[in-house]
Amino acid sequence: MKVLVTGGAGYIGSHTCLELLGAGYEIIVVDNLCNSREESMKRVQEITGKKLIFHKIDLLDEQGLDNIFKESSIDAVIHFAGLKAVGESVAMPLHYYHNNVTGSLNLCAAMLKYGVTKLVFSSSATVYGDPHTVPITEDFPVSPTNPYGRSKLMVEEICRDLYAADSSWSIALLRYFNPVGAHQSGRIGEDPNDIPNNLFPFISQVAVGRRAELAVFGDDYPTYDGTGVRDYIHVLDLAIGHLKALERLDEHSGTHIYNLGTGRGYSVLEIVKAFEKASGKQVRYQIAPRRPGDIATCYADPAKAGQELNWSAKIELKQMCDDAWRWQSNNPKGYI
Repeated sequence: MKVLVTGGAGYIGSHTCLELLGAGYEIIVVDNLCNSREESMKRVQEITGKKLIFHKIDLLDEQGLDNIFKESSIDAVIHFAGLKAVGESVAMPLHYYHNNVTGSLNLCAAMLKYGVTKLVFSSSATVYGDPHTVPITEDFPVSPTNPYGRSKLMVEEICRDLYAADSSWSIALLRYFNPVGAHQSGRIGEDPNDIPNNLFPFISQVAVGRRAELAVFGDDYPTYDGTGVRDYIHVLDLAIGHLKALERLDEHSGTHIYNLGTGRGYSVLEIVKAFEKASGKQVRYQIAPRRPGDIATCYADPAKAGQELNWSAKIELKQMCDDAWRWQSNNPKGYI
C-alpha cells in the first residue's frame, strides 16, 4: 500500500513514517517545513534502512498537490499537516483557519478527484474544550475554546460530510492527547521552533541548559498537587495507533472517532520530578498565574480504540522521560 503522509517531517509525522516503513508501507511525504526539518526524513530512512519520497509542498499549493496525486498511485492518506499552537491561533485566527481548513479542503478535493477515499486525520482532544468529567469518551460534547481546536473540529465536520455524500469514504478521526517522548535511537524527536508550546520539550530544554526555568501555570487547581493534570502518551504508541486505524479502514467505511491516550493523568510537578530522575538534572521552575482557558484535569478513556483497533498505549512514564531526554541530550539544539 502506498500512503501519502502530509506533515510527515514533523514530530508525530516522522515517528509515524518510521513505523509505516517498518511495517512495509511505501510512503510519500509532503511538508512545507514551516515547523519541521527535512533532516528528520533523512534520519527516518537511516533508522529503517528504507527509502521514502519527500516533496516540499504546502497544502495551499493546489497545483503542486494535484501533481503528486497525478504522478503517484496513492492508496490512502494520513493527514498531519497543520499549525498547532493554541496561543498563536488566538492571536492569528484567520491564519490558522486558512492554513488548517483550506489546506485540508485542498487535500480532500485532490483525494476526491483521484479516487482516494481512505483518510486518517490527526485531530486533537482540544475539540472537547473543558470537559465536565473525566475520563473523556468519544461521545462527549465538543466545544473547543480556541481557533486551533475549532479548526480541527471543522475538518472533522468536513470529513463527516464527505462520507454522508459518498459512502465509499473510510475515515478515522484520531483525537489524541499529549504526545511526548522520542524514538529510542535518540535520532528523531520533538524539535519545536522558537519557545516550546508543550510541557515536555520545555522541560527538556531547561534540563539541557537551553532555557533558564519552566513556568508552571497555576498551583491552585483541584488536583493532587495543585498543578494541571494531563494524559501524556508516548509518540511511538501514538504512531502505532495510526497504523491500526489505517488497517481498520481497509475493512470498514464510514467516519470513526477514536481517543488515543493512556487513560490516566499526571500533574505538571509529577512530570518535572520524573524528568529530573530520568535526566539526573535539576529542572528549575517558577509558579506563574493560570493561563486563560486552561483546565484542571484532562485525560482519555481509550476503551473504544482498544475494542475496535486492538490498540492500547504500552509505554510508561519512565520510558517517556528516558526517551525524551536521550533525544534532547544527543541533540541539544534539535536537528540543527
